[in-house]
Amino acid sequence: MKRLFNGAIAAAVLSMSVLSTPVLADNDDLQEMEAISKQFGFISLEEAKAKALAAKSGVVKDAELEKRKFGKGWKYEFEIVDSDGHEWEVDIDAKTGSVIGVERDWF
Repeated sequence: MKRLFNGAIAAAVLSMSVLSTPVLADNDDLQEMEAISKQFGFISLEEAKAKALAAKSGVVKDAELEKRKFGKGWKYEFEIVDSDGHEWEVDIDAKTGSVIGVERDWF
């Protein structure tokens, strides 16, 4: 189990483009994300994406599955572009599916 967990840590940050309704990423990234999700009992990427879009409407530009700071579990992080062209970061708890935060990117 420790070996699997270490492998999951190494794969903690998985980036992928999700510019349209289906997730667009290479199969290796999707398989790795699915494996981590199943191993730890997380909600799926599609479920997390739906929750993120419910919190902030727009188009998903990018998605990541990563370990949260201070040992507080894992999160899906979505970059969403709204109808005005503003970019937002929406964080979804990978275990519970709750919205952790919605924040506008100001760069």
